[in-house]
Amino acid sequence: MNNNSNQAKKPIQIMNKIANFLYKYRFLFVKVGVALITVFLATILIFFVLRLIPGDIVHNYALNLASQRNIPYEEARRLAVMMLNYDPNENIFLQFARYFGGIMRGELGRSLYTEAITANLIIKNLLPWTLFIASVSLLISFLIGTKMGASMARKRDGKKHKVYFSFIVVSTSIPDYLIGLLLVSIFAYRFGLFPPSGNYDIKFDPGLNIGFILSVLHHAFLPVLAYVISQIGSWAMLMRGSAIGVLGEDYIMAARARGVSEKVIAKKYLHKNALLPLITSMAVSFGILFGGAPLMESIFNYPGIGSELSARIGSRDFFVVQGILFFTSVMVIIVNLIADSIYSFIDPRIRRDSE
Repeated sequence: MNNNSNQAKKPIQIMNKIANFLYKYRFLFVKVGVALITVFLATILIFFVLRLIPGDIVHNYALNLASQRNIPYEEARRLAVMMLNYDPNENIFLQFARYFGGIMRGELGRSLYTEAITANLIIKNLLPWTLFIASVSLLISFLIGTKMGASMARKRDGKKHKVYFSFIVVSTSIPDYLIGLLLVSIFAYRFGLFPPSGNYDIKFDPGLNIGFILSVLHHAFLPVLAYVISQIGSWAMLMRGSAIGVLGEDYIMAARARGVSEKVIAKKYLHKNALLPLITSMAVSFGILFGGAPLMESIFNYPGIGSELSARIGSRDFFVVQGILFFTSVMVIIVNLIADSIYSFIDPRIRRDSE
């Protein structure tokens, strides 16, 4: 009798555990739901905005065919539609259905010009290079900027504060692409200290060998430096504002009243608590770095996903462009979701607000 009773209770206990789990982490499911909706809206936006760009690629291609083969325009246009496998006059909703179906199958788009080239292949080959310079730049600028910001918050009247503030004003006033142009003009073309293009020297075989690794670092130095210079000021000011808020908290006042030194306060209380609000800012900064990749990588002729995207936009290779844009949008949304979720776990107040 007891065994039957226990067996009857087991499904109820399992359902209760599932219900408790769902209730406990409901804030996380809400965030995931919002992220999925954002991805869907980004999919729609990318598709329709690209088709609002003026010009007709089939028309241009047909004109070239008509000139090269000495055939009438109408015949050349029919050939162009067949060769490009793209008809701009096709129903827009049928085009979207095909595009969305491809995304569901993991097929992000095939080049209009070369069938063997796909968005998936481009992402596979070039994304690691963009991720490398973006992540290294983000880490270095975050470490330096937050250290500067904490120092500025603790010593607001010192000479170091004035020097840091002057640097921040200058670095944030200059657009990042102009910083990139200055660096490549001076250190690559003027003094020849760094290569003006490429991601590694072709004389080295790619792999875990010292020559290849040093060559990669040598080629990445200027793009990373440009990103770091443009980002340090933002991190410093964010950290300064956060740290000033922390320094005004009661527990800091109590620590000072107990005779705890400023060095210990900074190490034990200030940095840890002031850095918490900056976690979500890292995701935003990552998105900004990715958004600026086409321009910055083009300046340094760095073969990453950004420079390839810029080239594909120039050639109006729609399917590849929308595939790359979709993938990078999803990646930025996921990074933001992870950062937001981590912050929610660390700080329960954020969790309560989201509920």
